[in-house]
Amino acid sequence: MSEELEPISPAEAKEMYLDARKREVSQSTLDGYHYRLKHFIRWCQNVEGIENMNSLSGRDLQRYKTWRRDDGDLKPISLEGQLDALRIFIRWCGSIDAVETDLHEKFAALMPQLDKTDEQSESILGTDQAEALLEYQRKFEHASRSHVIIEILWHTGIRLGALHSLDLDDYDEEEERLIIRHRPEEGTPLKNGKEGERIVALSAEVCRSIEDWRDYNRHDVEGENGREPLLTSRNGRINRSSIRDAVYMVTRPCYYCEDCPEGRDPDDCEANDYNGYSKCPVNVSPHDIRRGSITHFLTEDVPEKVVSDRMNVGQDVLDKHYDKRDEEVKVEQRRDYINGI
Repeated sequence: MSEELEPISPAEAKEMYLDARKREVSQSTLDGYHYRLKHFIRWCQNVEGIENMNSLSGRDLQRYKTWRRDDGDLKPISLEGQLDALRIFIRWCGSIDAVETDLHEKFAALMPQLDKTDEQSESILGTDQAEALLEYQRKFEHASRSHVIIEILWHTGIRLGALHSLDLDDYDEEEERLIIRHRPEEGTPLKNGKEGERIVALSAEVCRSIEDWRDYNRHDVEGENGREPLLTSRNGRINRSSIRDAVYMVTRPCYYCEDCPEGRDPDDCEANDYNGYSKCPVNVSPHDIRRGSITHFLTEDVPEKVVSDRMNVGQDVLDKHYDKRDEEVKVEQRRDYINGI
């Protein structure tokens, strides 16, 4: 151990790191750092008994990689993401004399080797599933909070953070559109900051669900800063975790009267209560709806530039991570464009 290093615990180093980054990144990004690093802190404290960052070595990092892979049953792409977050943290620790300055270079030999299929998440809300769910909600749960959440997410493909940020006056009833605004000083930043601001056109069906929610079912409350959130609970603006829970709940096939693809009996299923919705093996997250929405628009021959602008995603990222059309669909779409030339 170098005599120039200054003792600091892993937990304290993590808190210093998050505090140093909080004015540089959005809250959702900061939350991501916290989530990815908390497992490293848990390993240091509960598994290895590491009380001082100064003692960390390349062998420790290798042991952590193996432990985290097995403890979380992580896929290579997820493990890579967590190790990369740790690499950046360790590099920062080197800048404050908490670890050897070159320790982060050890990660070059630790990162999992990914093939093309590893680099892409396959979880997605398919068009058939989305249409079946929305048909059920429009008939039996019209203008409920979960119905409005699904209508907006599927039709616009916006991120969870953008949905969470919406106020009543962000809905333009006359022009039938949503205005997406970046308001970090008021607790509702967008992932891409000011560049994420845009206006999104809506269908008549989505507008009707928003207006009926607003007029009949929305809790008439204010959030912080005196703003009027579009999506509310009894206490103010709905939080992000409640949006995520609502999506987990209603995207279970058994919820909207579809047979369970896993052959489970809903009465005996661990995912059949509030604390277990996320344990369903076939439901999806808000980001999976975004991925499905983007794929749906592309399949319907909406140009990639239009989808890129509407969903606020670069075309290179769209191609790599969001476009889940199979090659048969793509080749037939290309055929339609070149026929007659």
